Amino acid sequence: MDISRVDLNLLVYLDVLLREKNVTKAANHLGITQPAMSNGLRRLRDLFGDPLLVRTSEGMTATERALELKPLVRNVLADIERAVQAKSEFDAAQSNRVFRIMASDYAESCLIPRVLRRIRQEAPNVTLDVLTPSDVSFPDVEQGRLDMAINRFDKLPQSFHQKTLWTEYFACLMSAQNPILREPFTLDTYLDASHIWVSKTGFGVGVGVNPQDVQRLGWVDEALSLMGRKRRISVFTRHYQVAMLLAEQHDLIATLPSRAAWLQRENANLVVKVPPFTIPPFELKMAWSPLLQHNPDHQWLRRLIADVAAEVDVEFADFGRSFEDQVVKPNMQSER
Repeated sequence: MDISRVDLNLLVYLDVLLREKNVTKAANHLGITQPAMSNGLRRLRDLFGDPLLVRTSEGMTATERALELKPLVRNVLADIERAVQAKSEFDAAQSNRVFRIMASDYAESCLIPRVLRRIRQEAPNVTLDVLTPSDVSFPDVEQGRLDMAINRFDKLPQSFHQKTLWTEYFACLMSAQNPILREPFTLDTYLDASHIWVSKTGFGVGVGVNPQDVQRLGWVDEALSLMGRKRRISVFTRHYQVAMLLAEQHDLIATLPSRAAWLQRENANLVVKVPPFTIPPFELKMAWSPLLQHNPDHQWLRRLIADVAAEVDVEFADFGRSFEDQVVKPNMQSER
């Protein structure tokens, strides 16, 4: 049978007829005349090749075929109703949804704990599943298998939606006992020290680092390369928390995003310095699939993350202003 030739209104008629088992009551329920309802029943009998409702001493009684159709028709109509009705607002307090977020180690340190705190306040039954960049790929985001990616991105597919959460500058974190503090903190003294390299923010599985491949070492080393200089890297790590722990060793410097350094502001063992050379800032962004753009659950998550990022910005402002004021802002894009 060609479904395009079937009047789907007849399924509505059948659903009501099987519930009411009375032509007059069914007509009143649908707001149509009794003759129109009777005509509908006749067309239904023709469509299914069955009387569907027959008159007995107990009134109109459903046939065996009608009883088979009853749950099928109800389910079909329920699915159609869900499809055409506007999606209801996300009820955070009652939801038990799982949100999957990919976050770089930097974003996970600086943003995710606060995001989780807000989620637990507003949506106590919601679960947060935080993945690393190595766990996912761009197709995972594009196809909606991942709710959100939070990172600094070299490039994003044009189909993605995105929002900048903040612009980030760099800071130098080192032990309060580091001998370098006995002298003015200049480019020369910076380069005389030993350094901690920390990165791995892109998608995909990471590989070992070649210390000679400056183009793949990132912002800090590229900035030095433009001046014809190079730092001595003693340890490579992919985790900002590890870099901050290693910075407590007396002769190492970690050059990392200033908000990561800000997390250590109460650590008496560490000192934060403005880098003695220009390092281009970058933008932390959240990106998501166009498939999720109009999803109420996802809209709630995006608002929450953006609100939390704004709160971090306010708290960070005084600490961060020293970096923004003292770092010469280069005439170049903040995203590579």
